[in-house]
Amino acid sequence: MDNAASTKASVEQPADEDVIVIPKTLAINVGIAVLFFIVGGTAGLLAGPLLRGGGNAPAAPADAPAAAIQPTALPDRLDNVSVDDDPFLGPEDAPVTIVEFSDFHCPYCQRFHNDTLYALLDEYGDDIRFVYRDFPVVGGEQAALAAECANAQDGFWEYHDALYADPQAYSTADDFVELAEAQGLDGDEFRACYESGEYHDEMVNDYNDGVSYGVSGTPTFFINGRRIVGAQPISVFEAMIDEELGG
Repeated sequence: MDNAASTKASVEQPADEDVIVIPKTLAINVGIAVLFFIVGGTAGLLAGPLLRGGGNAPAAPADAPAAAIQPTALPDRLDNVSVDDDPFLGPEDAPVTIVEFSDFHCPYCQRFHNDTLYALLDEYGDDIRFVYRDFPVVGGEQAALAAECANAQDGFWEYHDALYADPQAYSTADDFVELAEAQGLDGDEFRACYESGEYHDEMVNDYNDGVSYGVSGTPTFFINGRRIVGAQPISVFEAMIDEELGG
């Protein structure tokens, strides 16, 4: 995944390869800066780009606050996880709501999409509602804006699936418009939406909500408010969903 702290006791802490963690990246960058300072002279020149999120360091939306370093223990359950007005699959009154904070350029989010999402939907049917919220920390900002524009034409999920099928294939306005047209969307309307940044504030609001819930990377999930971090095996999701369903 791309960041997070501990979860419910019954859910194992994700391995490093399952999550991209902002606090860890920040700690490494600060350590590098201190080292260069001790060595002398070139500290400002060498450490500066790292501390600004250069290289491979995850970067939040430009006008969003930085994710704070999280405490070692987070609440087992949050009662205030909003679905906002974000796209969802499943009935609104489903007994279990899964909210994902995700980034289209996150490889662990792609793993969840490919291996777990639709398997869960097939298994539980109308018992779950799945909500997708943006948390762009590893370069997926433009893809998130494009997906929001697809959502404006009721084409979010097809666009979402296509982006995860080949995340690196789409990077320019023309790329995103071409994909929209391939999905049967109005290309001119889509381009106007994308190039205007119409849904930028919506994307930043998702990110800010995630930070307020202690999200520090992707993918992070809340199942009826209970946190799961990382591209966990489907059995981890099944166990928590079954508990919520009283099974």
